Amino acid sequence: MKVRNSLRSLKNQPGAQVVRRRGRLFVVNRQNPRLKARQG
Repeated sequence: MKVRNSLRSLKNQPGAQVVRRRGRLFVVNRQNPRLKARQG
């Protein structure tokens, strides 16, 4: 999982979902599980 300032490029990938957990923004992708990130 990467920690990034901006999730814009990851959330535009096909299959990406933006999820809010514990007050943080996460991007998870079931089609391509390598593209996981959290913001900040």
